[in-house]
Amino acid sequence: MLDATYFTKNERVMAAVAAAGTCADREYSDLIDDDGHQYVDLVMEGGGVLGIALVGYTHVLEKAGIRFLGIGGTSAGAINAVMLAALGRPVDEKSDRLAHLLANMPIASFIDGDADARDFSSAVLNKARMTKLLWKAIQVMDNLKEDLGLHPGDAFLEWLTAALADAGVQTTKELEARLADVPASLRMRSGIRPGDALSPAEKAGRLAMVAADVTTETKVEFPRMAHLYWQDPGAVNPAGYARASMSIPFFFHPYRVSGCPQNTAAQWASAGYCGVLPHEVIFMDGGIMSNFPINLFHEPYRVPLAPTFGVKIGINRNAPTRITKPAELLSAIFDAARHTLDEDFIAQNPDYQQLVAMIDTGDHNWLNFSMEDEEKQDLFARGAEAAAGFLCRFDWHEYKKTREGIAAAFKASGRGESREGTGTASPEA
Repeated sequence: MLDATYFTKNERVMAAVAAAGTCADREYSDLIDDDGHQYVDLVMEGGGVLGIALVGYTHVLEKAGIRFLGIGGTSAGAINAVMLAALGRPVDEKSDRLAHLLANMPIASFIDGDADARDFSSAVLNKARMTKLLWKAIQVMDNLKEDLGLHPGDAFLEWLTAALADAGVQTTKELEARLADVPASLRMRSGIRPGDALSPAEKAGRLAMVAADVTTETKVEFPRMAHLYWQDPGAVNPAGYARASMSIPFFFHPYRVSGCPQNTAAQWASAGYCGVLPHEVIFMDGGIMSNFPINLFHEPYRVPLAPTFGVKIGINRNAPTRITKPAELLSAIFDAARHTLDEDFIAQNPDYQQLVAMIDTGDHNWLNFSMEDEEKQDLFARGAEAAAGFLCRFDWHEYKKTREGIAAAFKASGRGESREGTGTASPEA
């Protein structure tokens, strides 16, 4: 059995921590505490088992004194987000505990379908010949027809539920209390907003996990929108949000929620849905709508107190996709759909290019739930190296200058005055 040191004491990881340490005296945020921590928001992309790299990324950020207030993501990013939120208070360093969980995560058991489902998944992963794929596909047609997916996802849900319980979190209410437990010394740097104190909203930790409600075609952020689906959202186990967010289409069963409240028409309307209220919904992987929801904590009309760091898994759109087979076409369509919305946001807000890092995950396959330990270690190290590189090139003061120019232009357009009092006072980028 592995332990956390298999990842954290790896030569490449220790070198990345040391490299980040040479930049640790730099300013990354205007939200600090008496222990020298700097607070940022963090948004993480989805990417199946490649999410292991995210654990290495956050490990280096924490070792450099970075702490997280807003934490968000989709699918694998959502899983990492809920664990970061649950494993301790915002001030606590959690990456070692997260690495311990990773070391003992039974990812092979998450492929929990019947023998036919497992055989078909293996054939797809190993790029079997078309004749074998077709034969295996025929054998799983009943799985798809009856369950709309190959694997129940129950093993993952049980594992995450147990991990959260070990951390002392079994309900949304408990998780939100932990997020709100920020240090009394959390404050702005001197001279940033003279005479103003941080508001309660600016001090609060926030969690945002993206899932796709395909029943009403709604992009859902949990726990903020949980009241649309549960009568008592405070009592919901946050593991369910992660299970909803990681429901890879046809690979896992959709996540179903029944008994939805019927007195929430106004709230649904604010979410863009004005139809008949659903009694039951099914959730699919949030990546089909927003795989990298970098806009989760965005406010366009002011300079933030803290940046929103974003981390992408893999380097996409770096070469034309070669499409010669139906399966390649289907994959290309899915990738284009899940990336376009987020890429459009970054194109419209180019300042985010200063905030986003990409982890080169090499040839690792995002659906390889049978990954060897050495492959996990490599992914963790790749994430650590990407974080060190980002910390040593990010310039907080240059970023603020960019945002000052954007805020001034926004205000000069006349739109800024109409919205000046409408936003929350949270430190979003």
